[in-house]
Amino acid sequence: MREFVRGAATLGRGFAHWRSRPGLMALGLVPAGIVGVLFLAGLIALGVALPGITEAVTPFADRWPGLWATVIRIAVGAALVGAALVLVAVSFTALTLVVGEPFYDRIWRAVENELGTADPGPGTGFWRGVADGLALFARGVGVAVVTAAVGLIPVVGGILAVVLGVTATGWLLADELTSRALSARGIDRRARRRMLRGRRARALGFGVATQLCFMVPLGAVATMPAAVAGATTLARSLLDEQPPS
Repeated sequence: MREFVRGAATLGRGFAHWRSRPGLMALGLVPAGIVGVLFLAGLIALGVALPGITEAVTPFADRWPGLWATVIRIAVGAALVGAALVLVAVSFTALTLVVGEPFYDRIWRAVENELGTADPGPGTGFWRGVADGLALFARGVGVAVVTAAVGLIPVVGGILAVVLGVTATGWLLADELTSRALSARGIDRRARRRMLRGRRARALGFGVATQLCFMVPLGAVATMPAAVAGATTLARSLLDEQPPS
């Protein structure tokens, strides 16, 4: 639990950079705001269409008693919403990092400089960011499918789906957001994930805290610059604890 709280506090340290670098952090709001408007419109459209979608995918319930038809359609609707929130979180992160590459590169380097690294190495670059974003989206689709399936379990499905969705998405966010600082040092994807698994609770603490902030209205936009800064601090803590080669 201590490591989990430590990871969540790392996101708080990311927010603290608003005091030391307000102008730079504000730049990070621009791409997040642009992408956030698009995803907000999509969520509103989903909410409007949700009753029709749940009826369309449960035609068999038309012949059921009214109560049971309502129960199954609420369960299906909740599963769809849970899956959509997972996809929104990972898609928002992937697209925002690609669109805002120049801004987030500056935030990452500023945090590295404050932590004592004058030249951490080259950034990920645009096309590497696109490839990482597509990989993140593909993994997010898998999590969304599993979350939707779990949400259909009677009685406890909704709660289990929320816990699974937040936890799994938090892990994906921690993996993606720390990739910039770790990849710049020549650490490949496999080694990066091995490092994260070595401090799983800490990584989950950071990722889950980020995901919960994303779920607050407009929270994703406000949190994105802090998440980049906090992920850099998290990556540095993982690097500092690696045994010398």
